[in-house]
Amino acid sequence: YTRAEVAQHRSPTERVWVTHGTDVFDVTDFVELHPGGPDKILLAAGGALEPFWALYAVHSQPHVLELLRDYKVGELSPEDASPPPGDTEDPFAGDPPRHPALRVNSLKPFNAEPPPELLTQSFLTPNELFFTRNHLPVPAVEPGSYRLRVEAPGGRALSLSLAELRQRFPKHEVTATLQCAGNRRSEMSRVRPVKGLAWDIGAISTARWGGARLRDVLLAAGVGDSTGDTEWHVCFEGLDQDASGTPYGASIPLKRALSAEAEVLLAYEMNGRELPRDHGFPVRVVVPGVVGARSVKWLRSVAVSPAESPSHWQQNDYKGFCPSVDWDSVDFRAAPAIQELPVQSAITEPRPGAAVPAGELTVKGYAWSGGGREVVRVDVSLDGGRTWREAELGARPERGRGWAW
Repeated sequence: YTRAEVAQHRSPTERVWVTHGTDVFDVTDFVELHPGGPDKILLAAGGALEPFWALYAVHSQPHVLELLRDYKVGELSPEDASPPPGDTEDPFAGDPPRHPALRVNSLKPFNAEPPPELLTQSFLTPNELFFTRNHLPVPAVEPGSYRLRVEAPGGRALSLSLAELRQRFPKHEVTATLQCAGNRRSEMSRVRPVKGLAWDIGAISTARWGGARLRDVLLAAGVGDSTGDTEWHVCFEGLDQDASGTPYGASIPLKRALSAEAEVLLAYEMNGRELPRDHGFPVRVVVPGVVGARSVKWLRSVAVSPAESPSHWQQNDYKGFCPSVDWDSVDFRAAPAIQELPVQSAITEPRPGAAVPAGELTVKGYAWSGGGREVVRVDVSLDGGRTWREAELGARPERGRGWAW
């Protein structure tokens, strides 16, 4: 087939054809099954998958390519076999440099974690070693022209520059641990194969965040303090976008956003310095005790809404299911979006399989619990079934929201 012939198939009524490399595929029957939603796959209808797959490295995994092969209907003619102009442009070319010690799980988008041995070197994770979870290319934001839009019910709204956010609202600091929902997925996959990035135990880090309380900003925008008693939500959108211009988005319950105890921040500082680009410069949300996916980076808008964020990452991702559910039977509408996470603990030193000398041994690790709940005890199990209580870890809420080691 020529590329012109492929371009004639751009809708379900005309069939949906795409190309990958020199192969041609009819994916009409897969459109409604696409995990990212039919709208996303239809962006490539009649053309090449490469520009869109460049944004989502998960597509290059073997199981995705194997699935695609089932829909092959032919090959491109020799004169059209070379990529069309523009297909080789790299949307990630403007990403910032990263620390070489980070263990990379995905280059594009960039996802990496610190080595376990460095994770527990200090209570606060250095900015350059803080785990990075990006879904899309890192946006380049000019701080002088940055504006944050805050929308309240009834059409009321605020538009804040970075300087106004700093000057108009009292600076608040909180030590909080962020954790990716996929932390330790590589261990899960040893029990049962799990799709997604193969995170080790380092998709978790702690920082001292500084910024304006989200509560203060919402009240200034006209949100009533009693509004949090209703089942409303606060929806966040970032400046990072996919090929269609759709931004990353997520939401949290309004009750948490207005809670003084929850200490949700619009953060512009991380460990006493301005936010690094990988971690949301110039402003990000920090939601202590909640899955990291809700702490939206490169924040462009905050909106109070009677419904959760319509974002793909709120509606069709970051949800939990029982072990009997797999990708063939999953219904994302059947489960609530993850907010708080259960208790989590891991040993960072010595690593599994390490040879250790005889005698006394220092064991390092971390324990964390979502929602600001305290970690009260850590048990360590030894070969032979022996167990001892390693510590009574009464982690105060201000110390990492339940993070201790």
